[in-house]
Amino acid sequence: MKTIQDLRTTFPRPGRVEWLSLRPARRVMPVRVAEVEAHPLVGLIGDHGKTAPGRLTALSGEMQSGEMEATPRPSNPSIPGGPGKRQVTLIQAEHLPVIAALAGLPEVMPELLRRNIVVSGVPLLALKDARFQIGEVVLEGTGECHPCSRMEENLGEGGYNAVRGHGGLTARVIVGGVIREGDTVTALAPERAEKD
Repeated sequence: MKTIQDLRTTFPRPGRVEWLSLRPARRVMPVRVAEVEAHPLVGLIGDHGKTAPGRLTALSGEMQSGEMEATPRPSNPSIPGGPGKRQVTLIQAEHLPVIAALAGLPEVMPELLRRNIVVSGVPLLALKDARFQIGEVVLEGTGECHPCSRMEENLGEGGYNAVRGHGGLTARVIVGGVIREGDTVTALAPERAEKD
């Protein structure tokens, strides 16, 4: 018989990335993209204007020519797997029709919900406090992505409550790389996750 831990780490199938976006700046509508680059120190490159930190020369510790030093924000210190719990936001594609029905709308487009990644086929909340892989990137689910007051603006009166319980997941980047539409979303076994 399976233990509760076994049940919590067993999924019927992998998920799939259906939609990706970056938010160029605060309060600007997210822009759909075909791929995003994830970095452990800053999250998604280009989201809210984030740029990759400069690379240090191994021997001197000085910046390479032509590169500017990037200072991580206090909410995203340079500790892979450390704080920076909202580096990436995800929402489940299967919840979009539910949110639309609760908001009294015929449909809800992903950009209205302001999440970076829309996935299908895997229950996102089961990935909370767990590591999972999307393409070549390893993320760690850090908590539920609760709605903000923007949902009232984007979905109309009651939009905030329509998203409650369906807002998705926040995550931090553990192993960087590129995420593309169509990539597989796979939960990592606890033993595998600890090695990364």
